[in-house]
Amino acid sequence: QVQLVESGGGLVQAGGSLRLSCAASGSIFNINTMGWYRQAPVSQRELVAAITRTGSTNYADSVKGRFTISRDSTKNTVYLQMNSLKPEDTAVYYCKATRVGVSNWGQGTQVTVSS
Repeated sequence: QVQLVESGGGLVQAGGSLRLSCAASGSIFNINTMGWYRQAPVSQRELVAAITRTGSTNYADSVKGRFTISRDSTKNTVYLQMNSLKPEDTAVYYCKATRVGVSNWGQGTQVTVSS
């Protein structure tokens, strides 16, 4: 089992920045991919960004050029740097860790962008 704890959410004005953190613990040795997802009210949860064990990344088109996913293996932590935030980025952001056949989710952190 992998435990994930997100932090760094909050309220920010449009154009501002936030950095989310996701600290992993437990059976982290065989995590293949870690990702950030978000879910806005009355919307489905969607992938924002992901990073693999080898460092490959992918992003949703809506955040390319504004968001950056990174990791610090020494701290077992994944980050999501969010710049040039827009009101439509408002959502609960979740961290996900994927191993072979198993996924674990964090509890989520709220990001609210005011116009």
